[in-house]
Amino acid sequence: MSARHPWWLPLAAACGGAALRVIGATWRFTVSDAPEYTAALGRGERFVYAFWHSALLPLAVLHKNEGTAVLVSRHRDGELITRVVERLGIVAARGSSTRGGEAGVRGMLTWAAQGRQLAVTPDGPRGPAEQVKPGALYLAERTGRRMVPIGFAAHPVYALRSWDRFRIPWPFARVLVSHGAPFEPAAWPSAQAAGVPGSAPSAQAAGTPGAAAAAQATGIPGAAPAAQAAGVPGASDVAECARLAFERALAAVARDVRTRVGERL
Repeated sequence: MSARHPWWLPLAAACGGAALRVIGATWRFTVSDAPEYTAALGRGERFVYAFWHSALLPLAVLHKNEGTAVLVSRHRDGELITRVVERLGIVAARGSSTRGGEAGVRGMLTWAAQGRQLAVTPDGPRGPAEQVKPGALYLAERTGRRMVPIGFAAHPVYALRSWDRFRIPWPFARVLVSHGAPFEPAAWPSAQAAGVPGSAPSAQAAGTPGAAAAAQATGIPGAAPAAQAAGVPGASDVAECARLAFERALAAVARDVRTRVGERL
């Protein structure tokens, strides 16, 4: 049985999508990417992009009509976001780490099988703000893809009084976006030292069997417990190490662009 939505939702999505296109067309984007990312993208590599929930709108405008698949929560506000971004040529999988997680992962895996780029907001859907949840790393290891942290900043910008301080750049605002160096959670020395299956960089890059097993071995929510039951040394420590390492990488990219733009909230 399909979920019921307010009668005004289609109208709000249509108006929101149109307004976003109009205002977004005035934003003055500058894109500054890490050389490692630029080279990998040029080779045709597919990624799992990750950015803070507050940056969703401007990044949707920047990457419009690219067919990127984004993971969106099943909450009511997620339904509105889904309908708006779909008007920008972006596809969505519904689910999150707190609600409909398995369905969301299955949807993203389906899009990945079609060769689409994937995108997640690792602090969504309800926070805490700018803290990475393990689900994003699990998706990367399930697909064998590397993660790319994205930083965003704008001036002038309006921040909503929401849990994430959702950012909306003013018309004609200067918007800076940076794609950081690709990150491979299971390839970090701590993962390899613990003997996590599939942790070698070559295995992940080639998509060999065992890459998905790394997610299970690290104890990421949603993964099968078999590796943990087998007593993989330091499995939970490896998962936490990878999560914190990527959180630092994403925070550093975001902090850098905010400093360069002079964003003040």
